[in-house]
Amino acid sequence: MANEKLNITALSPGDLATLFSRSLKRPVTEQQVRDIAEAGNLLNENDTINLIEYSAYLAGKVNYANTN
Repeated sequence: MANEKLNITALSPGDLATLFSRSLKRPVTEQQVRDIAEAGNLLNENDTINLIEYSAYLAGKVNYANTN
């Protein structure tokens, strides 16, 4: 992933885990990303994830949790 352009509409679970780990400054594993993507039916046929859809899914989960 170093010095390569990323397609935010088609990230591998590993690349997405790396992005989250770097931005959150704590470990996020590929399996954690994959589990969430599978729960939200967010994995594309080519085993990639759209970052926008993934983020929207997480925001919806947080919003739902805060209203209950």
